[in-house]
Amino acid sequence: MRKDRGRARRKAFGGEHQVRLIDHDVRAQRLLPPGFAGHFRAGNSFSRPVLEAEGIEDADALVAVTSSDNTNIVSARTAKETYRVPSVMARIYDPRRADIYRELGIPTVASVRWTISRIHQMLLHRELSPEFAFWNGETLLVRSPLPPYVTGRRLSEFDIDGEIRVVEVTREGRSFVPLHSTTAEPDDLVTFAVDATSLGRLRSFLNKEWGT
Repeated sequence: MRKDRGRARRKAFGGEHQVRLIDHDVRAQRLLPPGFAGHFRAGNSFSRPVLEAEGIEDADALVAVTSSDNTNIVSARTAKETYRVPSVMARIYDPRRADIYRELGIPTVASVRWTISRIHQMLLHRELSPEFAFWNGETLLVRSPLPPYVTGRRLSEFDIDGEIRVVEVTREGRSFVPLHSTTAEPDDLVTFAVDATSLGRLRSFLNKEWGT
């Protein structure tokens, strides 16, 4: 919720968000887990009367994840352009449409592209399994122990602008964000933010001494 009325609702519900689901098939409600606390409505997800009945005018976010790209783009555009919903995103099945959404300022999740990307990464970089992928898998979080030969070197030596960045270190049971001067110690577990196309480069850094 984004207006005063919405904030009051959040406070009344102990700070929790309200979830509203819309599906054209009433049978979809059977897929919800027992005790689902949100509200389900059977209807057209880009119908303005249906959206308004579910509180679109006060919504913080809308996520369009139907099985139809056309339905998703219409729902997302309606939420963004008509109702000024602050956060809007959509699922797409045809990755070629991603540019259309991007031009409209709508973030997308392309399940097919993401899946292919993940398979490719797992086959080529099995020892560097991503902990988390952002959006369509272009940027990854990768955790890895450091090889012994880097002990005493600054972790910032791993940083490559636009490709690799050390963002976290776990050491002796404590997690922290490293300084530029932080040096590697034995048994460090390090988290890297990595451009997906640079996984091979990160692997080469971890597998052999720098400068060889």
